Amino acid sequence: MIKFGTSGWRGIIADDFTFDNVKIVTQAIANYLINDDKEYKKDKAVIIGYDTRFLSDKYADISAEVLAGNKIKVLLCKRNTPTPVIAYDIVNNKLAGGINFTASHNPPEYNGIKFSPSWGGPALPETTQKIEKYCAQIKIGDVKSLSLQDGLKSGIIKYYDPRPAYLKRIKQLVNFKLLKKSNLKVVADILHGTGDDYLDTLLEAAGMRLKVLNKKRDPLFDGHSPEPCEANLKELKSIIKKESYKIGLSVDGDADRFGIVDSDGTFITPNQVIPILLYHLNKTRGWKGVVVRSVMTSHMIDKLAAKLGIEVAETPVGFKYIGDILTQRPKDFIIGGEESGGLTIRGHVPEKDGIIACLLMAEAVAMNKKSLSAILKDITKLTGPVVTARENFRLPKEDMEKFRQTLQKKAPEKIAGMKIQKVVTLDGYKFILDEDTWIGFRLSGTEPIVRLYAESTTAAKLKKLVSAGEKFIKGK
Repeated sequence: MIKFGTSGWRGIIADDFTFDNVKIVTQAIANYLINDDKEYKKDKAVIIGYDTRFLSDKYADISAEVLAGNKIKVLLCKRNTPTPVIAYDIVNNKLAGGINFTASHNPPEYNGIKFSPSWGGPALPETTQKIEKYCAQIKIGDVKSLSLQDGLKSGIIKYYDPRPAYLKRIKQLVNFKLLKKSNLKVVADILHGTGDDYLDTLLEAAGMRLKVLNKKRDPLFDGHSPEPCEANLKELKSIIKKESYKIGLSVDGDADRFGIVDSDGTFITPNQVIPILLYHLNKTRGWKGVVVRSVMTSHMIDKLAAKLGIEVAETPVGFKYIGDILTQRPKDFIIGGEESGGLTIRGHVPEKDGIIACLLMAEAVAMNKKSLSAILKDITKLTGPVVTARENFRLPKEDMEKFRQTLQKKAPEKIAGMKIQKVVTLDGYKFILDEDTWIGFRLSGTEPIVRLYAESTTAAKLKKLVSAGEKFIKGK
């Protein structure tokens, strides 16, 4: 069965992610566009992109052939392309949608398909459920196809470069004039992904004194997942400390997630980045309205928003829900983000964008003339201390199912000796213990992993909470 997770369908290359299955999923997307999408018109094209993973470009070619076989116009990216760039092109050019071949931050053996409808964000469940139903009905012999050569010759497939328009838009949203004056010393780690010639090009255009790491394509990503988490940014952290850079910036394999490192080598978590940018955007742009966060993201956002007179909206996990609110409330949306490293802002795409996140963090450092830790101290004066944790526990399938049933049957009355005041089941299970402390559990939609999220006011309380959460997961 082909199942879409929080962001598209992913699978292991040559196991379930095969050429035949790519054809079936693309045919299902074509069926959805033609039969179910009220916005679809024959003169509208679908943009197809791909990342730097093994065979991604070949999967994109095959997908283009299937769409062309269904008489759907295709804009086929000339080179590997970030997910937010695909999203911007859909919105900017009023396209029928977009397909990007990427497994984002997952390990090298994975690949995936992200489908974005005409509104530009990741497909919502009502869309992916229809696509899944089509997938279940389609046999490989049912797939319509037109060869790439014939498609290009007839003009139904065109090679396309979405890069210039995206770069122009980022320069409108970020204060490049300020960045040029700052002459900031920055190191960027591309992690061998699609951020190459996007993040570094924009930083160069902003006049940064720039050092770039891991630009070259490597489908194995140096043997680990292309995720800009602290464990994967050791080289970046080391260079910052040795060579006195003001900020370190990184993006994941398809450049929709960010990784940020302070001038002293401290990793700034997404749970800290979102409040920093909410504070910065409110202070510099005067933006009011709503900040949107996913259910397992830090309540530091809520505390800061309360001080600034800003509304908070909480969504299930999955950026599609944040993107949907941006689409519904474009004028009062300030920023939306999630603890896994994705965000977007007013006037931008309803999709996470690691590139703009990096540039805005550089802008915050340049404007405040302070380190990120110093900016966080200013924010903490308003919110009080907040510490967060996220742990992943890989379990066998039977234990995953057992834990799922435990959560569904009966929630515990206490965790870490603290009474549960409230249970939030918007996505996973989030137990509110008091106004400053909570713990959450969620089973991953893409991997055999239970994610544990926790938040409190001190490191000691947090450690106790995480330990109790681990025991709960493992049934001890």
